[in-house]
Amino acid sequence: MRLFTRSALCCGLVLAFGSALPAFAADAELDALSLESATEAAPETPRNTKLFVEGAVGNASQRYLQDSRNIGRASVDFSYSAKLAPGLRGVVSDRLDYFDPAVAGRDAAVNSLREAYVSWQPEGGSSVLEFGRINLRYGPGYGYNPTDFFRDGSLRVLTTADPFALRENRLGTVMVRGQHLWAGGALSLAISPKLADNPSTDGWNLDLGSTNHRDRYLLALSTQFSQRVSSQALLYQESGNSPTVGFNMTALLSDAATAHMEFTRGSEPSLFNRALAIPSASTTRNRFVGGVTYTTLGKLSLTAEYQYNGFGLNQTDWAALGVAPLTQLAYLSAALRLQELAPRQAYLIYVTQKSLILKDLDLTAYLRLNPGDDSRLAWVELRHHWPSFDLTLQLQQNIGNQTSEFGILPDRRAVQVLGSYYF
Repeated sequence: MRLFTRSALCCGLVLAFGSALPAFAADAELDALSLESATEAAPETPRNTKLFVEGAVGNASQRYLQDSRNIGRASVDFSYSAKLAPGLRGVVSDRLDYFDPAVAGRDAAVNSLREAYVSWQPEGGSSVLEFGRINLRYGPGYGYNPTDFFRDGSLRVLTTADPFALRENRLGTVMVRGQHLWAGGALSLAISPKLADNPSTDGWNLDLGSTNHRDRYLLALSTQFSQRVSSQALLYQESGNSPTVGFNMTALLSDAATAHMEFTRGSEPSLFNRALAIPSASTTRNRFVGGVTYTTLGKLSLTAEYQYNGFGLNQTDWAALGVAPLTQLAYLSAALRLQELAPRQAYLIYVTQKSLILKDLDLTAYLRLNPGDDSRLAWVELRHHWPSFDLTLQLQQNIGNQTSEFGILPDRRAVQVLGSYYF
C-alpha cells in the first residue's frame, strides 16, 4: 500500500505539471535543449580554448581519530573546440588532478578525459551526428537527476561537494548520437556500447570500464511548449534490464519563480543489492525530483527541492544495518559512485547570492537533509573574482549520529582554500 501511495503521488505530480501547460502557454520559443542544466547560464565566449590551473590546501577533522588530516590538490583543466572542416567540429575536454595525500585506492595523479568527440552537421542542415566520448547531461534537478541516465560511474575523483561542478567534471560516455532539430523541439538517439568490464584505478587510464561496461540506448524528445514551459520525454534501455521511461520539465511560474521536476519509472534490483553485488530479482519503482526556485532583485536565488528514490533504503532497513557500519559505508560509497540518492527521501536547500557585500564576491551554499535519520550535509563557498583569478573558501560539515547517513562519514568537517588562475 505504501509503494502504491508513493507511485500515485509521483504520477499525480507529473499530471499536475502537465495540466499546468495551458496556463503557461505563450507564442515565443526558446532553445529546446535548455533542460540540460539548472545552473545560471554562462555568457557566451568566442574563445575556442579554455585553460585554468587550480591549487587547494585545507584540513579535515576526522570523526574516529583525534588528529585532523591535511589535504592538498593541484589541478589543470583544459577544453578545446575547433572547426575541422565545413560542417565538422572537434571537441576535447580534459582534467588532471594531483592529490596529497592520494585518494585511497587511486594514484596520486588522476587524469580524466571528460570529452573527445567529433560532430558533423551539414551547412544549413537540421540533423547532427556525433561520435566519441560525450558528456551527455539531462535533467533540471539541483542535487539529484533521475533522468540523467549516463551519470553512474562517471565521477573519477571528487574535488568539490557542489553538485553542479560534479556534473561538469565527470567523465563522458563513448557513444554515437544522432539529433534532428526543428523549431521548438529535437529528437535524439544515443547508442553506447560495452567496451570494458571493470573500472580502472590507473590514474592515466581512459576508464572505459566505469562509463562503458554495458550496452545502453537512450531516445530523447525535447519540446519547447512556450517561452515559459519546456520538457523532455526519455526512453532508456540497458543490457540486462527492462526499459525505463523518464520525463522532466521546467516552468516559469512568474518573473521571479521557476519550477522543475524529473520523474522516471523502471524495473531493476534495489540499490542495496546493486551496491553489494547481491543477485536479486528486479522490482518496478519510481524516482522523482521536484523543486521551486525564487530569485530576488538583489541577486539572491533560493531553491527548495524534494528528492525520492524508490530503490534506496528506507529508514527501517538503514537502521537495521546499524550493527554493520562497514556495510553502511560500502552502501554509501556505491551510491556515490552511481550518483544515486542513498535514502528513500531527501530534501535540498540551495542558495546563491551574487555580489555579496562586494561586487565580485559570490556566495553559494546548500543543505541536504535526510528526514529519516535527521542527518545533514552543509556546504558553503565564498568566491571572489578578479579578471584572471578566483580566490575561494569552502566549508563542508557532516552532521548526525554515528549510524546516520552523514554522521557515519569519516570526515566531520573539511575546510579548504582554493586559488584558480584562468589563461
